[in-house]
Amino acid sequence: MHRPIQPVLLCGGAGTRLWPASRGARAKQFLDLVGGDSLFRRTLKRAADGAFLPPLVICGAEHVALVRAQAEGFDPKLLVEPVARNTAGAIALAVAAAGPDTLLLVMPSDHIVEDVSAFRQAVARAQMLARDDWIVTFGITPDRPETGFGYIASGAALGDAGFAVERFVEKPPRAKAEAMLAAGGYSWNAGIFLFRAGAMRDAMREHCPAIYLAAEAAFAAASESPHAIYADGPSFAAAPSDSIDYAVLEKHARVAVVPVSMGWSDLGSWEAVHALARCDETGNACDGELFAHESRGCLVRAPGKRVSLVGMEDVAVIVDGDDILVMPLARSQDVRAAAKACG
Repeated sequence: MHRPIQPVLLCGGAGTRLWPASRGARAKQFLDLVGGDSLFRRTLKRAADGAFLPPLVICGAEHVALVRAQAEGFDPKLLVEPVARNTAGAIALAVAAAGPDTLLLVMPSDHIVEDVSAFRQAVARAQMLARDDWIVTFGITPDRPETGFGYIASGAALGDAGFAVERFVEKPPRAKAEAMLAAGGYSWNAGIFLFRAGAMRDAMREHCPAIYLAAEAAFAAASESPHAIYADGPSFAAAPSDSIDYAVLEKHARVAVVPVSMGWSDLGSWEAVHALARCDETGNACDGELFAHESRGCLVRAPGKRVSLVGMEDVAVIVDGDDILVMPLARSQDVRAAAKACG
């Protein structure tokens, strides 16, 4: 890499698909879901070598204490969103805070990357494109016809670094996902981006000026404490809430994709957590005391509890305080209904 890159960690999500473990201030990114460390600390470590500057963490006020506690040893800067305005608003704040020639590497803080070396090599390739004012997204090489992710179609090659984005594809039905996998040239949209701050500023002024101008005003009127910079509430609240994909990427002419296979998962469901968990010979994963009789393929998270399964297959049992979730792992995307009903 030619010069240091500023990592920007988006740390404001609620992670309701991992209810009841993830909720409120104790959101998904601060949990140890796969063993060894929280997802947030794993993200910090991924961007912690000589190629990267100290990270900028964008979070809500309710997460400041946890961010500071879990970021010990990494010396991050904290920029606090007064209200949630989706990824476009958060990225606009980061752009407003940066010099125009700074390269910003934007990452969700609640994903996992098992091959950190492959990740850093992809960032090195993407840097050449970002210096040439391409807004670069990282596409995950698909290994199955996944219907829960958006896809990126690669267009013309941009040297050896990546490809111009031909189009973005919404989460597809299974038949379409199978066809794209068979055709090749498609990757999963991981929501990781690299760009020159000035290039993104210009793109936002063109495609979503209301979002950028609100963020710029919010940063200009920010207040500062010893621990964080707090963007101005009324200014930022004026920003429309939109994703960076809809606000900028699907409209902009210079968007590139760097495909990479790096053991990525968004851990967006209990089913995804089970897929990465350490399982016994019958496919059961448990972080508590488990008796499993003629049961297989189950995920049990019940710290301090003794759980017995009899004749169960492919179910999740998640215990958190007084809340207990029991469901087929295949219904993991429906957890939000319980989270909404139970809080």
